[in-house]
Amino acid sequence: MTEFFQDLSVNPFLINGLVAGVLAGLACGIIGPYVITKRIVFLAGAIAHIAVGGVGIALFLKYRVPSYFGGLEPVHGATAIAVLAAIIIGVINEKRAEHADTLIGAVWAVSMALGILLIKYTPGYQGELMSYLFGNLAYVTRSQLAWMAILDVVILATVLLFHKQFMAVCLDQQLAALQRVPVLVINLLLLCLVALTVICLTQVVGLILVIALLSLPAATVSRFVIGMPALLVGATLLGMLITTVPRIAVYGTAVSPESAIVLVAGGIYLLSLLMTRRVPE
Repeated sequence: MTEFFQDLSVNPFLINGLVAGVLAGLACGIIGPYVITKRIVFLAGAIAHIAVGGVGIALFLKYRVPSYFGGLEPVHGATAIAVLAAIIIGVINEKRAEHADTLIGAVWAVSMALGILLIKYTPGYQGELMSYLFGNLAYVTRSQLAWMAILDVVILATVLLFHKQFMAVCLDQQLAALQRVPVLVINLLLLCLVALTVICLTQVVGLILVIALLSLPAATVSRFVIGMPALLVGATLLGMLITTVPRIAVYGTAVSPESAIVLVAGGIYLLSLLMTRRVPE
């Protein structure tokens, strides 16, 4: 651990990794409580995996048509596809509830396959795909940090504006509809925020493991607090802690920081189960 702080002054990527962890912790702390309250972890996972298609499309266009898409980055493609997927999944889940899981699974599989296929025909970018799938805290750039900060601002501002409507649809959609809350629109907006959070977290643990940070901190804190305000604050603080301390602790070892973050998140959640007698939801 001391080696990490000694190298901070000579390796700016270490600072970038810490800042990325804080920004990711903020995002998952804000959105995670709504995800576990509404029980849409499966939908969040689908969005995370569908975003792989956006990574493939962005890399393919950047390589094949550099004159028009030379400035396109994988995170831009992933964001666009994730938001589009959130809208499609929200509509499918609302309009075709009886076949929603099958349709969502189909979109999930097709998008991932398309992304992997396009990257296969984009020479030299296979390593970048692995970075987006499993995370790469060692090489977070300033431009990536700026993109994460923008996503965080959008997420925070939207939650501040629509918190009451989000709570209404999370707790009881039928009652929310009777209160003239536009249920479909609010559900789509919430899923779009989940999509933005997924993209924010890819810099820390990657698309494959993103669900751990999106659900586990909020699920852990929910066992000890009552009320959404306390849950939001607690999940945010715990998320930031989980994304920074393991990163520092495993520095200089053979353990990857991304896997350490997820294992710590899972360990803390399991510990919370042992510490409380409440039956898990």
